[in-house]
Amino acid sequence: MRAFGLKPSDKAALKDLLREIKPHKQRGSRGDKLPHRLPSTLIVEVFDVDAEEGEALAHPVDPEFGRPILHLRGETPLGIGERALVRVEGKRRGRFAAHVLRRMERAPERVLAVYRPAPDGDRLQPTSRKVRTEFIVGPGQQGGAKSGELVLAEVLPQRRLGLPTAKIIEVLGSINAPRAASLVAIHAHEIPTEFPSDALTQAERARPAPMGEREDLRSLPLVTIDGEDARDFDDAVFAEPDTDAANPGGFHLIVAIADVAWYVRPGDALDRASADRGNSVYFPDRVVPMLPERLSNDLCSLRPNEDRPTLAVHMWIDAHGRKRRHRFTRAMIHSTARLTYDQAQNSADGRSHGAPPALQKTTIEPLYAAYRALANARRKRGTLDLDLEERKVVLDSQGRIERVTVRPRYDSHRLIEEFMILANVCAAESLEERRLPCMYRVHEDPDPARLESLREVLDGLGYRLTKGQVMQPKHFTRILDWAANTPYRHLVNDLVLRSQAQAVYSPDNRGHFGLALQRYAHFTSPIRRYSDLLVHRALIHGFAFGEGGLLDGGKTVDFHAVGDHISMTERRAAAAERDALARYVAAWMADKIGAEFSGRVSGVTKFGLFVAIDNLGADGLIPIRSLGGDYYQHDAVRHRLVGQRTRRSFTLGDSVAVRLVDAAPLTGGLTFELLGGGMRAGRPLRDRERAAKGHRERMQRGRRRR
Repeated sequence: MRAFGLKPSDKAALKDLLREIKPHKQRGSRGDKLPHRLPSTLIVEVFDVDAEEGEALAHPVDPEFGRPILHLRGETPLGIGERALVRVEGKRRGRFAAHVLRRMERAPERVLAVYRPAPDGDRLQPTSRKVRTEFIVGPGQQGGAKSGELVLAEVLPQRRLGLPTAKIIEVLGSINAPRAASLVAIHAHEIPTEFPSDALTQAERARPAPMGEREDLRSLPLVTIDGEDARDFDDAVFAEPDTDAANPGGFHLIVAIADVAWYVRPGDALDRASADRGNSVYFPDRVVPMLPERLSNDLCSLRPNEDRPTLAVHMWIDAHGRKRRHRFTRAMIHSTARLTYDQAQNSADGRSHGAPPALQKTTIEPLYAAYRALANARRKRGTLDLDLEERKVVLDSQGRIERVTVRPRYDSHRLIEEFMILANVCAAESLEERRLPCMYRVHEDPDPARLESLREVLDGLGYRLTKGQVMQPKHFTRILDWAANTPYRHLVNDLVLRSQAQAVYSPDNRGHFGLALQRYAHFTSPIRRYSDLLVHRALIHGFAFGEGGLLDGGKTVDFHAVGDHISMTERRAAAAERDALARYVAAWMADKIGAEFSGRVSGVTKFGLFVAIDNLGADGLIPIRSLGGDYYQHDAVRHRLVGQRTRRSFTLGDSVAVRLVDAAPLTGGLTFELLGGGMRAGRPLRDRERAAKGHRERMQRGRRRR
């Protein structure tokens, strides 16, 4: 794009062109292959569902046709993994559009289900909403399961009409057990839970790393700052005023990260196991760690008052938070304290229950002073700051939900975030300077088609976004600031979030749009992310820090393949964590049928409205059939449903009142009925148009006064 001077709006067309000129069956930059033509009909398999439009996305089953993306239309709803015969209708937004002719029945090879004995034949009730049929368990195929137990079953070949059959191959425990929700998510998403025996043996035999030639930082008051429920501590921080007279008001910072590469060497049993997992997965009641506990909670955890090996970076910034220089080192530290975010913030604010008083002058005050400088640099750089609330599930001693709360966000959180971002930048810069392979954290520019959709909606709300404007993170921040004090805050925040690309791991540096950074790589969490371990190894090799570096300068590692894999495991972990939370909340809501709640529309599809319940983190569906006696049309561009007769509308971000109709802990589904909300009949969108017109007039008057 830079070479040809193209605009962001040309990006989609350029990608299509690059795919077209690739030789037939040659892999493109994203692993997709697009033939010049597709047949008029073919069989496809669904791999995802478009969250905005509710349409299934599919690839052809036959490898001869490559991996083009097809948008599926039609009245037949399809879930991920299902196959269908479709008629190809042409291209839309660079993707093929296709109409579903009929579903191709294909039972899954394995199914996670609840066993239910019955006089007319024992049944299995699947835990996934994507599996739309029950299974029959034949005589002798029960595997010792009891009624209500969660089981893993193998689907048998279909030899007769009726329901498919299956045999139980593993009993996992009672579905009513308090911690069953995370267990279901783990199995449903095929997250590895058992370490190979050779990996466990290697971990148990590991011994503390020697001092050797490491830099001795044990006299410095480094501390870890994490959440109260943190289970591993892989980063410690330190700050002090810079003594260099040429840098008045500047700071010397240290970020020390657990030296996992000392214990996990390229190609060994632990490396193979951690690469397979890709990352740790966090549930309300447990963690599925990337590394065995001997490492993650012991040798690699920067516990206070214990010597721990680290890979550290010294960073010098000026009074405005701009980095002047940095230096990497392999070091030994001795953490002074394990602080929580609450403790650090209490100390900074002069409240009780803070850090030990001895740390106030030596640690807390210089850390916060350096943070304020970094925050100033961030504001000037113009990053994208979305209003994203993080929910926390609090369990009682029996593992049942006690409450769901919003995690508070303090300056102590932002402090650690800014220190880690700067360390990540230093890692990427150092590897790029030495021309060594780097696993970048890539966040590409927003999709032009989604930007156009955002522009149209904003224009209707009174905010003019010039067509074809080259968007930068600061432009989105201005939009969010404008919307913050308007009724459209939730709508605009959701649309800005949806317009963003998904961050991935790649050895090809394409920058980080959200952070407004040209070079960025994850370096600060090698206990829980394999990407960070690769970056550590590259730094160890590049700076000749000794054992544990990349072999042959990384020539034996396919960084593209690894990047694709760990991007997948990250998405898999996020999906599993969402599923577990949904099941926990559904179980908690099961005795609240008939209760009324307030919420907002979090998704608009052809089949109904998704609603996020206020202060709960629960999402549920209002089926379109329950919206009243009207036919609702789906406006995908403006993210709304509009009644054909009444002109009543429901738009993303609208406040609604709902009543809980059904809660299904087995699948995590919540169903609501609408009590009120949306734009009332008789006022067909005029309220919004009138408000938008008034806002435009006020802005114009303000400009004339200036």
